[in-house]
Amino acid sequence: MKPLVLGTRGSDLALAQSKIVRDLLEAARPGLLVEQQIITTTGDARSSMAIDEPTAEGAGIFTRQLEDALQSGGIDFAVHSLKDLPVEAPAGLILAAILPRASADDILVSRHSGGVLGLPPGAVIGTSSPRRARLLINQRPDLRIAPIRGNVPTRLAKIGDNEGFDATILAAAGLYRIGHDLSEGVIAINGRTLFTEVLDWMLPAPGQGAIAVETRTGDRAEDLLRILHDEKTASCVEAERLVLRHLGGGCHLALGTLATKSKEGFLMRAVFIPDDEAPPRYAQASAVTPTDVARLVADQLLFQ
Repeated sequence: MKPLVLGTRGSDLALAQSKIVRDLLEAARPGLLVEQQIITTTGDARSSMAIDEPTAEGAGIFTRQLEDALQSGGIDFAVHSLKDLPVEAPAGLILAAILPRASADDILVSRHSGGVLGLPPGAVIGTSSPRRARLLINQRPDLRIAPIRGNVPTRLAKIGDNEGFDATILAAAGLYRIGHDLSEGVIAINGRTLFTEVLDWMLPAPGQGAIAVETRTGDRAEDLLRILHDEKTASCVEAERLVLRHLGGGCHLALGTLATKSKEGFLMRAVFIPDDEAPPRYAQASAVTPTDVARLVADQLLFQ
């Protein structure tokens, strides 16, 4: 059987997620060979580029080159963090598999113990996420937010080396996947101890914690990859991404959503902060389908 070519970014997290997909696929499809091709995206090449602005250039900065390679036939499938993918897929491409979701939590990683409450007055928090920044400021208005870029190890190093940051916020799933044990509430970076806190009050970005596998519609890879698909995760993240679509936003939108399966079908909670001066808008709804629960939640967020 002709090998399949997997396209991935070259960051530690991207390679870890690609290994998860590759190992699962080769185990499920005995005899199938998967080759890996590392592709540099705009977000990787331009580390100073703001990722929280609603510009056409900013949309899909961690995914566009992978999708270009798919469309040109240079690779057979691409592995993404689902939350990085724009809600509208390019023509001819499809998400063939969404893997079972890991933790959707956000984690505060700090030079100071005691979590958010233990941060000193005026502490500088590194994040380029409007969602994380505005939700954190809602809890602690005295804190200062500064943009931070780089892959997960780079951002951790900036906190550990005291490069002007007191703390940052990262996805739990990403930390776990690159090998960090969060059970003790501390992690070691460059010989320094950093303290962690699960921010269970901070609703995640749509799709956070899920790995998506994208390929060409109708390609043989689509059929081969379906064995990895988890419908429960897929239906929940579909609802979350539909809310994002209804609100007309992308990575710049300060939107947190989390959908779970319930007796009624789906239960979704969401929070939306339209701008730096606005208070949070909260919503919650239950419905039978992802489409219905997303519409109910979006309407609550839009018309408060």
